[in-house]
Amino acid sequence: VQLQASGGGLVQVGGTLRLSCAASGRIRNVNVMAWYRQAPGNLRELVADMRSDGTATYADSVKGRFTISRDNAKNTVYLQMNSLKPEDTAVYYCNAGIDWRNYWGQGTLVTVSS
Repeated sequence: VQLQASGGGLVQVGGTLRLSCAASGRIRNVNVMAWYRQAPGNLRELVADMRSDGTATYADSVKGRFTISRDNAKNTVYLQMNSLKPEDTAVYYCNAGIDWRNYWGQGTLVTVSS
Protein backbone atom coordinates (compact mmCIF):
# COMPACT_ATOMS: atom_id res chain seq x y z
CA VAL A 1 0.00 0.00 0.00
CA GLN A 2 1.26 3.47 -0.89
CA LEU A 3 -0.01 6.98 -0.29
CA GLN A 4 0.79 9.56 -2.96
CA ALA A 5 0.29 13.19 -2.03
CA SER A 6 0.20 16.12 -4.42
CA GLY A 7 -0.92 19.72 -4.68
CA GLY A 8 1.59 21.64 -2.63
CA GLY A 9 3.30 24.77 -3.85
CA LEU A 10 3.98 28.45 -3.32
CA VAL A 11 1.03 30.75 -2.67
CA GLN A 12 0.57 34.27 -1.39
CA VAL A 13 -1.11 35.17 1.87
CA GLY A 14 -4.87 34.78 1.52
CA GLY A 15 -4.54 32.34 -1.33
CA THR A 16 -5.84 28.82 -1.75
CA LEU A 17 -4.43 25.38 -2.40
CA ARG A 18 -5.93 21.93 -2.64
CA LEU A 19 -3.97 18.90 -1.57
CA SER A 20 -4.78 15.37 -2.70
CA CYS A 21 -3.63 12.02 -1.43
CA ALA A 22 -4.48 8.74 -3.08
CA ALA A 23 -3.99 5.32 -1.55
CA SER A 24 -3.08 2.48 -3.88
CA GLY A 25 -2.29 -1.19 -3.61
CA ARG A 26 -4.16 -4.10 -2.09
CA ILE A 27 -6.75 -2.34 0.06
CA ARG A 28 -9.76 -3.82 1.77
CA ASN A 29 -10.70 -1.28 4.41
CA VAL A 30 -9.73 2.37 4.86
CA ASN A 31 -10.59 3.82 8.22
CA VAL A 32 -9.33 7.29 9.15
CA MET A 33 -7.64 9.47 6.55
CA ALA A 34 -5.82 12.52 7.77
CA TRP A 35 -3.49 15.40 7.03
CA TYR A 36 -0.60 16.36 9.28
CA ARG A 37 1.96 19.08 8.85
CA GLN A 38 5.44 19.81 10.11
CA ALA A 39 7.03 23.23 10.02
CA PRO A 40 10.80 23.66 10.44
CA GLY A 41 11.78 23.20 14.07
CA ASN A 42 8.32 22.03 15.05
CA LEU A 43 6.77 18.68 15.80
CA ARG A 44 4.42 17.10 13.32
CA GLU A 45 0.86 18.12 14.13
CA LEU A 46 -2.57 16.95 13.10
CA VAL A 47 -4.33 19.34 10.74
CA ALA A 48 -7.54 17.45 10.05
CA ASP A 49 -8.87 13.95 9.85
CA MET A 50 -11.93 12.21 8.55
CA ARG A 51 -13.40 8.84 9.45
CA SER A 52 -14.94 6.57 6.88
CA ASP A 53 -18.40 7.75 7.96
CA GLY A 54 -17.50 11.33 7.08
CA THR A 55 -16.94 12.60 10.60
CA ALA A 56 -14.21 15.23 10.53
CA THR A 57 -12.07 16.97 13.12
CA TYR A 58 -9.82 19.99 12.71
CA ALA A 59 -7.00 21.67 14.53
CA ASP A 60 -8.18 24.95 16.06
CA SER A 61 -5.67 26.85 13.95
CA VAL A 62 -7.34 25.81 10.68
CA LYS A 63 -11.03 25.70 11.61
CA GLY A 64 -13.09 27.75 9.22
CA ARG A 65 -10.29 27.91 6.65
CA PHE A 66 -9.48 24.30 5.76
CA THR A 67 -11.87 21.57 4.66
CA ILE A 68 -11.06 17.88 4.55
CA SER A 69 -13.00 15.57 2.29
CA ARG A 70 -12.59 12.11 0.88
CA ASP A 71 -13.72 9.97 -2.00
CA ASN A 72 -14.06 6.47 -0.60
CA ALA A 73 -14.46 4.93 -4.05
CA LYS A 74 -11.06 6.32 -5.03
CA ASN A 75 -9.41 5.90 -1.61
CA THR A 76 -8.47 9.54 -1.85
CA VAL A 77 -8.45 12.33 0.72
CA TYR A 78 -8.37 16.03 -0.04
CA LEU A 79 -7.53 19.15 1.90
CA GLN A 80 -8.94 22.42 0.64
CA MET A 81 -6.96 25.26 2.17
CA ASN A 82 -8.35 28.78 1.98
CA SER A 83 -7.22 32.08 3.48
CA LEU A 84 -3.70 30.76 3.83
CA LYS A 85 -1.38 32.39 6.34
CA PRO A 86 2.42 32.40 6.60
CA GLU A 87 2.13 30.12 9.65
CA ASP A 88 0.55 27.47 7.43
CA THR A 89 3.92 27.01 5.75
CA ALA A 90 4.99 23.42 6.33
CA VAL A 91 5.43 20.03 4.78
CA TYR A 92 2.01 18.40 4.68
CA TYR A 93 1.74 14.66 5.09
CA CYS A 94 -1.24 12.44 4.48
CA ASN A 95 -1.90 9.53 6.77
CA ALA A 96 -4.32 6.66 6.59
CA GLY A 97 -5.38 3.68 8.59
CA ILE A 98 -5.68 0.88 6.05
CA ASP A 99 -6.45 -2.71 6.95
CA TRP A 100 -5.47 -2.01 10.57
CA ARG A 101 -2.06 -0.61 9.65
CA ASN A 102 -0.90 3.00 9.61
CA TYR A 103 0.58 4.52 6.45
CA TRP A 104 2.22 7.85 5.63
CA GLY A 105 2.57 9.67 2.35
CA GLN A 106 5.79 11.29 1.24
CA GLY A 107 4.89 14.88 2.13
CA THR A 108 4.20 17.89 -0.01
CA LEU A 109 5.59 21.37 0.71
CA VAL A 110 3.25 24.30 1.15
CA THR A 111 4.85 27.73 1.29
CA VAL A 112 2.79 30.81 2.03
CA SER A 113 4.59 34.03 1.21
CA SER A 114 3.83 37.44 2.61
